[in-house]
Amino acid sequence: MRKNEMYMSFLADSVNESLARITVAAFAMELNPTMEEIEDIRTSVSEAVTNAIIHGYEEKEGMVEIHCVLLDRLLHIEIKDNGKGIPDVEKGEKAMEPLYTTRPDMDRSGMGFAFMEAFMDSVKVESELHIGTRITMEKEIGKVEDE
Repeated sequence: MRKNEMYMSFLADSVNESLARITVAAFAMELNPTMEEIEDIRTSVSEAVTNAIIHGYEEKEGMVEIHCVLLDRLLHIEIKDNGKGIPDVEKGEKAMEPLYTTRPDMDRSGMGFAFMEAFMDSVKVESELHIGTRITMEKEIGKVEDE
């Protein structure tokens, strides 16, 4: 079994969103992904990091952590913040509903989780108020779709 691992952390500042997106995509390159798979990964990471910065910290200082693991053809991504947490993930998962946003003042579309779920094979959100949020996503690279 082939395994590789990467950790990174950076300030919760919107200028670092592209750093996260590009770094995770570059890490996955050893699996020789298609352009579509790279774009799926980049979009999902971008949405998760943006959520951490905008909703988790709400313009306060903090750090975003990313942990990636490659196991054979599976890319496992964890994105974590120590921000305010999401109050309604466990109760009906309202935060996961398309078009739901806690920041309409910032013209947020509320589609972040919907995009992650559309582009990744699995998405799991764990959150605790005043502790933070962890988003875990997985994607099998080179997966043969059923015809």
